[in-house]
Amino acid sequence: MKVLVIGGSGFVGAALSRELSGAGHEVVVSTRKKTTSRRKLTWNPPELIAPDVIATFDAVINLAGESIFTERWTSDRKERIRSSRVDTTRALVQSLEKISPDPTLKNEGNKKPHVLISASAIGYYGPHGDEDVNEGTLPGSDFLAAVCEEWEAAALRANELGIRVVIARLGLVLGEGGGALLKMLGPFKAFVGGYIGSGRQWMSWVHIDDITRFIRYALEHESVSGPFNITAPQPVRNREFSSALGRALGRPSFFPVPALAIKLALGESGDVLLTGQRVISEKALKAGYTFKYTDVNEALKAILKEK
Repeated sequence: MKVLVIGGSGFVGAALSRELSGAGHEVVVSTRKKTTSRRKLTWNPPELIAPDVIATFDAVINLAGESIFTERWTSDRKERIRSSRVDTTRALVQSLEKISPDPTLKNEGNKKPHVLISASAIGYYGPHGDEDVNEGTLPGSDFLAAVCEEWEAAALRANELGIRVVIARLGLVLGEGGGALLKMLGPFKAFVGGYIGSGRQWMSWVHIDDITRFIRYALEHESVSGPFNITAPQPVRNREFSSALGRALGRPSFFPVPALAIKLALGESGDVLLTGQRVISEKALKAGYTFKYTDVNEALKAILKEK
């Protein structure tokens, strides 16, 4: 298939491009910079992608979105987080809406992509304590939940165009060289790592390989549609995760970070680290997807084996 990846230069996007290319798919990555490369497409949302261009793709994968934890959540920062997800997705679907059949074209340009796979996050559910959370759980009421709900609604509009839509609600992404793990390594390497707050909050994690493998699975299986929790089948509490990370690094993990320190340092965004959800990847398993990494110890060992 010829696949357009929006946000393909990011941590997950780069890994996904390698996964899809290795499987024989033709991958084109969107970029805001002008380019003449056949492997890149210049696009500056909220501008639209020309209908005759987007119609040449068999599938579109949307991973657009600014990082959530790089800065405190000021009003401006919140709007950038929302806009980078919601407005970009709206522009993407509007681009798909502009495609109209041309009787003079027999193949290229006379069709819509048949699938849109759009990222979301388990932040959709908001805090849930010890309750099991599956795809049928209602959205939360906090900032991230509102963003995710609006983000997903923008993507799901493509259903009205006859395009299969898959929503990938991603958990805490673990992988080498980026994602949440990169920010966690510093204190542990300095021998001052430990759990956060009470340490009892659930962490629904996922290895980056399982994100890329699931997206490829969804791309290649027409029966896969709707929202899916992409989290490892065995979520862990923050205290357990910290111990596993300490073991993988050969470092102690008994220096807790007080909740007050997190709130003072991060403000509202710190609440995400102090609460959590016990998310169950129910639909992915029922759809026949097999997770490569189900145990957090094995996942961390695999990521950190070269360090």
